[in-house]
Amino acid sequence: MRQLLRRPEFRLFFVALTVSMIAESILLLALAIWVKELTGSDGLAGATFLALTAPMVLAPLAGWVVDRAPRRRLFVALNAGTAVLLLPLLAVHDPSGLWIVYAVAAGYGLSYIALGATVTALVQELVPAELLPDANGVSQTVKQGLRLVGPLLGAGLFVLLGGPAMAAACTLGFLVAGAVGLAVRPPPRAGEIGAAGTAPPRAAGVRAPGDGRGELVAGVRHLVSEPALRRALLAVVLATIGLGFGETLWFAYVDQGLGREPAFLGVLVSLQGVGGLIGGLGSAALVRRLGELGAMALGVATIAVGFLAPVWPVLGFAVAAAVLIGLGLPVALVGTMTLVQRNTPPELVGRVSAALDALASGPQAVAIGAGALVVGLVDYRLLYAAIGALLLAAGAYLLTGRRLTIPCTGGRYEPDDADDSPGPATLPVRLG
Repeated sequence: MRQLLRRPEFRLFFVALTVSMIAESILLLALAIWVKELTGSDGLAGATFLALTAPMVLAPLAGWVVDRAPRRRLFVALNAGTAVLLLPLLAVHDPSGLWIVYAVAAGYGLSYIALGATVTALVQELVPAELLPDANGVSQTVKQGLRLVGPLLGAGLFVLLGGPAMAAACTLGFLVAGAVGLAVRPPPRAGEIGAAGTAPPRAAGVRAPGDGRGELVAGVRHLVSEPALRRALLAVVLATIGLGFGETLWFAYVDQGLGREPAFLGVLVSLQGVGGLIGGLGSAALVRRLGELGAMALGVATIAVGFLAPVWPVLGFAVAAAVLIGLGLPVALVGTMTLVQRNTPPELVGRVSAALDALASGPQAVAIGAGALVVGLVDYRLLYAAIGALLLAAGAYLLTGRRLTIPCTGGRYEPDDADDSPGPATLPVRLG
């Protein structure tokens, strides 16, 4: 971590990213609260999240843009553009402005997709391969911490200042993030080498520039063709289906199982945030020790145990479930992000990151809807057991492929045994 923070370009980027994430954490929940305040309708408030996720269908296009633009400039432009996008919210004072909130939510959803892919690609540029777990781990630690305070801060700003003023505060946050981003200067790239010391060949499934529609789906082709990423993709889809299905079970668990008011769910969310902070702090070390797929397997298995605990509706198990789920999430996410960055050429990483988000988010959204339908028909304990089993299967699948990735020894990624450790032959490593 010290080695990472000694890099001035990353320190500046980390400040900009943190400010951007703070504004994001305030905005996501506050928009739904605003719609609820304007209309009094839970359904219309929930539709805000639909507007936020609908642009996921444009993820391939967003990834293509990320791979065609200078990443630092794009990071600045996206933050500044998001600030401008929020300005119409200043005119919303009654239900007649509801369409503005939905339009802004949809626009922000697209910006969110593009910004996520840009961050993944920019981190790959800013730090060498051996520091990628640290960079991803520190960003996940901040993100998990903001899960604790962001929603409370957003709700508090909305109550104290009102919707327009809250939107103005978020606008300022994105502007500050963009301004700090202007000072980030990625180190000059002297070139990249493959395992044999030569320029890495074009990744499987990547077409030359100018191939039109083929470029839009190149990220999906790379995910499917690269062995470690293909295994990670299938496991991530399985895990997000389980997590999506489980989203709708917590109210039934708190009410029927624990016999407590729905507000108690806030306590469990806070405990999950505490677990997330601990998991984020330890994620880089686990990725180094176990390799990316090994760390993902451990993270998913930890989440699985967290989903099995509610089968026995006991308060102590409820606390353990929340903490375990929080612990596992950042470990799995840091493993996934590092795997994408290390096994993808720089010219393709934006499309691969966006494609992975889209392929995971689509099934998750369907699973959330299916869970809402099934939870009233099937005992929630059986559903938790099924989700836990699904997640354990995903973790086992990742574990059996752990030899496709290599641990980091002595501060650098090196195979434990050159004869049987099939590290990616085209691993991009920055000189210097």
